[in-house]
Amino acid sequence: MGKPRLETPAGTGEEDAMHRFETGQTVVRRDVHGSGRVWSEHALRVVADTSEALVAACPPGAETRWPALYVKARDDGDRSVRTEAFDAMAAGVWELADAVWQETELLVWKPPTAWFSVNAFYTSIGLRNRYVNFEHPTRRTTDGFDTLDLTVDLVVDPGLTRWEWKDEDEYAHVRRLGIVTDTDHRAVDAAREEVLAMLTERTGVFADAERWAAWRWEPAWPTPRLPQPRKTAERVAPKGG
Repeated sequence: MGKPRLETPAGTGEEDAMHRFETGQTVVRRDVHGSGRVWSEHALRVVADTSEALVAACPPGAETRWPALYVKARDDGDRSVRTEAFDAMAAGVWELADAVWQETELLVWKPPTAWFSVNAFYTSIGLRNRYVNFEHPTRRTTDGFDTLDLTVDLVVDPGLTRWEWKDEDEYAHVRRLGIVTDTDHRAVDAAREEVLAMLTERTGVFADAERWAAWRWEPAWPTPRLPQPRKTAERVAPKGG
């Protein structure tokens, strides 16, 4: 099945100066707090890396590390614990738990300077939906890239005909905590408008919806693993989205 065609404005500056990752190479997406502490890590494998976007993917079983409270919230089905996790982030005190990605195949499309990424989730019957994660622009590292998920998402159906906002309450909470600054908020507002325009006009990543829907994980690729040695027993990471 074909790879998605990438149609977005080219990246500029520091991003272009960095080396390109090879198709099939393992990269690590890290969410990094303003203090410099790592909030999460996720092993992905490169599908394509161009000036338009870094496209990476993983199947169930890919190694991750998540805030322990966030994993507990998913294990217990208790959304209030996610609020505790953000409180811990604001206080600068949290622990990471080893985990694995579960249930869905994930394809991530991350333009270098955008305040969002587009994440497509696939089950055994095909494309389930897409999430637009609003997050910091990419900062490349030797192992992958750093960003920071700003909690609010746009959930888009497979046919690109319906979408709805998700986690607005958590976004308001992280704004109150100062995790999302006023500068961040203005950038997110602009990114929301940009994404909605892309959806309604079928431009950028949404211009080639059929090829996106047909994509599946390459079975010959090994499941991505984090480069650091695992220290604790394996746990199950949050489901896609």
